[in-house]
Amino acid sequence: MNFLRGVMGAQSAGPQPSGAETIQKLCDRVASSTLLDDRRDAVRALKSLSKKYRLEVGSQAMDHLIQVLQTDRSDSEIIGYALDALYNVISNDLEEEEQDDSEEENSQKQVDDLGSQFTEVFIKQSENITLLLTLLEEFDFHVRWPGVKLLTSLLKQQGPQLQQIILVSPMGVSRLMDLLADSREVIRNDGVLLLQQLTKSNAAIQKIVAFENAFERLLDIITEEGNSDGGIVVEDCLLLLQNLLKNNNSNQNFFKEGSYIQRMKPWFEVGDDNCGWSAQKVTNLHLMLQLVRVLVSPTNPPGATSSCQKAMSNCGLLQQLCTILMATGVPADILTETINTVSEVIRGCQMNQDYFASVYAPSNPPRPAIVVLLMSMVNERQPFVLRCAVLYCFQCFLYKNQKGQGEIVSTLLPSTIDATGNSVSAGQLLCGGLFSTDSLSNWCAAVALAHALQENATLKEQLLRVQLATSIGNPPVSLLQQCTNILSQGDKIDRRGSKVQTRVGLLMLLCTWLSSCPIAVTHFLHNPANIPFTPLSRIQLTGQIAENLGEEEHLVQGLSALLLGISIYYNDNSLENYSKEKLKQLIEKRIGKENFTEKLGFISKHELYSRAGQKPQPSFSSPDHMMFDHEFTKLVKELEGVITKAIYKSSEEDKKEEEVKKTLEQHDNIVTHYKQVIREQDQQLEELKQQVNSLKSQNEQLQATLTQQVSQIQQHKDQYNLLKVQLGKDTQHNSSHSDTLQMNGIQPEEISKLREEVKEWKNKHDLLQGQLREKDSVIEKLKSSQLEPGTEQSSQANKYGGLEHDNNLQKELETLRTQVQSQSTEISKLHTEKQKLLQQMNMTTVPILGDGAMPAAKNTDLEERLSREIKELKNEVKALSEEKATLKQQLDSSNSTVAILHDEKSKLQQEVAESKKEQDDLLVLLADQDQKIVKLKSTLKELGEPVEDEDDTESGDQGDEDEDEDGEEEEQDE
Repeated sequence: MNFLRGVMGAQSAGPQPSGAETIQKLCDRVASSTLLDDRRDAVRALKSLSKKYRLEVGSQAMDHLIQVLQTDRSDSEIIGYALDALYNVISNDLEEEEQDDSEEENSQKQVDDLGSQFTEVFIKQSENITLLLTLLEEFDFHVRWPGVKLLTSLLKQQGPQLQQIILVSPMGVSRLMDLLADSREVIRNDGVLLLQQLTKSNAAIQKIVAFENAFERLLDIITEEGNSDGGIVVEDCLLLLQNLLKNNNSNQNFFKEGSYIQRMKPWFEVGDDNCGWSAQKVTNLHLMLQLVRVLVSPTNPPGATSSCQKAMSNCGLLQQLCTILMATGVPADILTETINTVSEVIRGCQMNQDYFASVYAPSNPPRPAIVVLLMSMVNERQPFVLRCAVLYCFQCFLYKNQKGQGEIVSTLLPSTIDATGNSVSAGQLLCGGLFSTDSLSNWCAAVALAHALQENATLKEQLLRVQLATSIGNPPVSLLQQCTNILSQGDKIDRRGSKVQTRVGLLMLLCTWLSSCPIAVTHFLHNPANIPFTPLSRIQLTGQIAENLGEEEHLVQGLSALLLGISIYYNDNSLENYSKEKLKQLIEKRIGKENFTEKLGFISKHELYSRAGQKPQPSFSSPDHMMFDHEFTKLVKELEGVITKAIYKSSEEDKKEEEVKKTLEQHDNIVTHYKQVIREQDQQLEELKQQVNSLKSQNEQLQATLTQQVSQIQQHKDQYNLLKVQLGKDTQHNSSHSDTLQMNGIQPEEISKLREEVKEWKNKHDLLQGQLREKDSVIEKLKSSQLEPGTEQSSQANKYGGLEHDNNLQKELETLRTQVQSQSTEISKLHTEKQKLLQQMNMTTVPILGDGAMPAAKNTDLEERLSREIKELKNEVKALSEEKATLKQQLDSSNSTVAILHDEKSKLQQEVAESKKEQDDLLVLLADQDQKIVKLKSTLKELGEPVEDEDDTESGDQGDEDEDEDGEEEEQDE
């Protein structure tokens, strides 16, 4: 600071030092001072002087400031001062001196030259740019921000040279992309401006910036700033996005595949209250619409444009744009740009065109958007730019849209016109504009109607049916006749606007209508007033062409010549008086062929013609320049040459050409027929192959299912066999028991009878035992009576009688005992037999009792168990038999399907055999042709013409080979 005070302070004794001397001293101080503080003070002083003494500081101190950047990088303060000083020297935006109006232009040129010169000096050493890029990596605000501003100023002065240096610098673009991630808005916003200058007209840098995630960061900034309601930062981001996407197909594809189109939809979400549109919002929305148009521009590759159009429709962006289109309170320039944007979004895309046709305006009653737009186009009170935008929208709606063309033309046909008159159709609006007193409306309506007929011969023929009511009491006139009537009137009708514009529009409509449509040409020639032959009749086209009019009428003469040439070229000679030959004679007599071709060349030589052929959008500086349509220029290029050739051809050449055309048509028909036959055969072969493949796949599937079913059947059989074995084991005992019973002569049904007999024998046994006990009691009583004492008399008297009775009793007792013993033996036998039977029946379930008989309750339980088990086994056997039956049915059905497949396969084989027969027939035909060729060659040989007979040489070679083979075989046999 002391040094600065000594240099800058006023000396009382000596004179004041000049600015150049002060700057020189400061430069010496920067170069020679060893203390960092002194150098910092000197650099600060140079920075403060750099604005006022720009030339001196730039010429004397630039090298010293660059040296400071290289040596004092550790001190951020001195680096910041040096960068600011360099920025003040190089930038042209800091010239703040007040200048007079007369001196302003000259001084501005000097300032621009000074900045570019200092920039050249700075970038002469590419190391300076590399040094500046490394300084941008510093996070210090006082270093980074001046570095960003300095690099931006350098790019403004010498952009292409600096772009090449940054492009070859390692990580140069990546370092600059880091500026967008800076948390300080000032640096981030200036980084956006820097990238704007960096990406201008350099596709390589644009691609690098795009792949450095620029789209994501810029869209995030726009969202943070409030989309269209944001400030100038949003505008800067949109301008950078336009630089990255315009005329860069790679970046456009990357933008689409990155799903960034979907993020554009919130930009156009305009609220219902559209009364407050700030200037910045209008600018932002205008740039957003332009960015959408960049993605769907007609100059882009068709595939890229189509994919972007579909993406915009799928994400709802097109719907949002149509909402703005039909909204109220939208500024005129935004509405115009929205119409242009919607036009290019729907152009050539059938899906988007169908959606646009379904859009209705929120009116009462609701009207289609197309009708509302056409009402604006034919309304002369609307702004000229808006009417041009509506015409472009209508053209884009009809571009490659035969469905839309048919809908527009159908509104003109008599069968579809609304008789009530409650609604206005598009056809009525076009006719109203075509015949109004405003020349611009005439031209727009004529061009719009021509686009409805573009490349559609069917609609050209249907439009001939349109009838117009001219006045009350007069018959209706066709639309074609009314157009020619207006042409014949010329300037007699008082119109607002250009005098030539109406006739140019009608001539373009007629040329488009008559081209490639011989029926329309016949209707046009049928009117005797259009192309007269007698000098007394009214001269129409020939008069227009032959007259020597002013320069502005040259265009009408050229278009009239084109219309007359179309009438000749597409003439089918159906009218005898207006055949090709007679029309050419008329031209030669009244106009002259050279004069005719000269007038025809007026069209392509016109300045407005070349402007219209550059791009599809009609953009004109004033209504007077609105003369040609883009699609019409293509038609002129196509027809100008062929019409000139047709005029100079003689009748013989025409006849020869007609014959050649007929032969070519016949040849083409034959070729197309054979192509069709071959195509059909190929299709049939393809279908048969597909059927064979499908049948093969079905056969494989059925074979797989059949194998699965066979395996399932085998599994069921195995399960059935296992169950059968288990059932055999369970029923073995019962079967052995039944076998033993059958061997003993006793059937299972007789068991119950045996049991009943056993019960009867038991009862008899009980009865006999009771009788035996009674006899025993009688015997005991008799014994007791014999032992009692009694009188001797009685004993003696009865002695002989008692003995006899006792003997009788003894006999009866013996007989009873023998009977009881015999019965007991029989009962014991029966018991043993019963035990044996029970043991045989219940061997598997019940243990054998040792010696006593089994109780009755246990017998009944065993019988119930046996019956239940037998029932369960029967049920299982029944279920297995049913399952076996179902499996047999499935097997039978699979066998039937296999038989059907075999039948279809045989049919296909037959069809293939038939196709092979057809091919063999073709081969036979080829063989016949070969024979004919051989005969022709032989005749040529007889006539003495040299003919190379390749077949003979080949057959000779083949014969020699056969002889060699025969010789080898003979040697082997020997």
